[in-house]
Parts: sequence; C-alpha cells; structure tokens
Amino acid sequence: MRTVTFLLIDQMLATSTVLPLEMLRGAESRARLESKSTPLRLITASLDGGPVKTRCGFAFQPDAALGDTSDSDLVYIPALWRNPRPALKRSGQLLKWLRAQAASRAVINAVGTGVCFLAEAGLLDGKPATTHWHYFEQFSLDYPEVKLKRQYFITQADRLFCAASINALADVTVHMIRQLFGPAVASHVERNFSHEIRRPFEEIAYSEGAVHLHPDEDIVQAQAWLKEHCNTEIRLSEVAKLFDMSVRSFNRRFKLATGQTPLQYLQNVRVDMARELLQSSNLSVNEIAEKVGYQDMGHFTALFKKFLATTPSEYRTTVRAKLFRVNT
Repeated sequence: MRTVTFLLIDQMLATSTVLPLEMLRGAESRARLESKSTPLRLITASLDGGPVKTRCGFAFQPDAALGDTSDSDLVYIPALWRNPRPALKRSGQLLKWLRAQAASRAVINAVGTGVCFLAEAGLLDGKPATTHWHYFEQFSLDYPEVKLKRQYFITQADRLFCAASINALADVTVHMIRQLFGPAVASHVERNFSHEIRRPFEEIAYSEGAVHLHPDEDIVQAQAWLKEHCNTEIRLSEVAKLFDMSVRSFNRRFKLATGQTPLQYLQNVRVDMARELLQSSNLSVNEIAEKVGYQDMGHFTALFKKFLATTPSEYRTTVRAKLFRVNT
C-alpha cells in the first residue's frame, strides 16, 4: 500500500489539494476495475490536527496531525494565495517533517507558492524549481541558491516536483498515476479530468536527476536505454547482457523495481510514442507503427487498444476533435 499525504495549511487554495486527491481516487477506482489495483492510503494532515480554513472560505477537517502521520510515499504541498511568508514563519515543525520525508525517499509535489516550503527547508538548494509567476522576483531574492526556471511550468529534481499552477499540478499527477498504475489508467484519468490535449510530462518538465520512483540504479539505466532505442528491433536477452545480468535476473529486478516486465515497459514506451505521433503528426497509422518498432500492423493495433482501450485511428479522431476550431 502506498501512503499519499496531503498537507493542509491555512489560507491554502482548496483546488491544490482536492484536484490531485480526486484524480488519484479516480485512478485507484479505474485500476480496480482493470484488476491492476495498487492500494492507496490517502490522508490529509494539518500541523495540529485541527481544521484549516481555505482561501475560498471552506474549512477542511484533516485526518490527522502532522506528528501522528507515518512515512509517506507521496506528499502534496498546496499553494497559498500570494504571500506565503506568514505561514512560513509558523512552519518549523512542517519543515522538519518535510526534511524527514525527503530523507526517507518520499516523492514530494509542491504547487505555486507551496514551493517555498521546499525552499525554506533547504531541499531545493542547488536544484531547479519553479513557482507561480507572481512570486518569481521575491522567490529569487529569498532563495538565491535555488535554480529558478521561470520558463517552465514543471520542474523535477530527483524526487522533488514543482508545479507553477494548478493545471501544471494536474499534469504532474497524471505522471504519478502513470508510474503507479500504468498508461491506460493515466489516459483514462486525463480524459476525464481534462478536455484539452496535453503534451506528455517528459516534454514539458525541466528534469534534473529524473527517477522512476524506485532506487535500482541499474534498472533506471536500463529504462533509459530502452526509451532511447525503442524504435529499433530489441532483443531483451541482449539488453540483459548489456547490463551484465542473466535474463532471469534482469526480468526479476525489472519487475521488482517497476511493477512491469521489461517487455511490458518497452510496449508502454512504444505506445506512448505512437500516441504522441497520432496527436502531432500527419503520418499514417502504418507509418507510425513502423516508427515505433512494429512491422505487423495488426499486432500494433491490438497492443495500442490493450493499453489505451481504443484503436490508433479512433484515438487520432478523438484527440483531433478536441482541437479548437474557429467557425467562419
């Protein structure tokens, strides 16, 4: 079971907690239908366990006080409306907790001015970050050791993710869902929570030391190699040899680290590439199949439908129907 902790802070933007929480609930529900469930324990926590008043006036009653929570696998820090300094001055306990979570290898997501809590804790020193555009100048003055990436809506440094806006946080959450539950569940959640076509996380985020939510460095390197060579003919036995492993050991370690076999991971990568080409190019479906490493059109179509519950042609029709059209 994965524990996801949503921090609640006075004067927070309610959507910065409610939206990712609802998306993760939707993902868990969809995964259960597909018998791919990774149980999630979603909890909300405030400093003292008392209710928190949001910017819109609603009061949130947390599940626990921060000190009573266990180590988390995933943490969400909400945005505050404009100036976060008053909240930061009262955040000693929270900063200590964040440092402990980071030390235990939790993935931490912060949005907008919530990024200041990561910076105040010293977790972003020497690392890339972004925040809401309104706070760029003050952030640069307060945290000169942080590499502020103003042109990016999302940054990633190892297990620390910063989102400049609520929409960007939704993209980060889709990325989290993809890693937890796979591309089919992520695609389902994305289609239900967003009406527009979105570019994939890997294209829009500034990543430094990107990880795949597991600590096996050899498998991280193998994942990178498979991504780089996914459009060529690949023999997994040769990939195992390349990383100085037997096929059995390679399969076992890959499955333990990622929850997928090497073949399933390669198929995921190829389907993702095909999905992007269907959205952004005028190549025929046959041409796209060849570009992602498949000569057999029937096999490619069946695989695409298995992962995304739609055929390549139907997918292209759906996403292009979402494009804005001007009536003349």
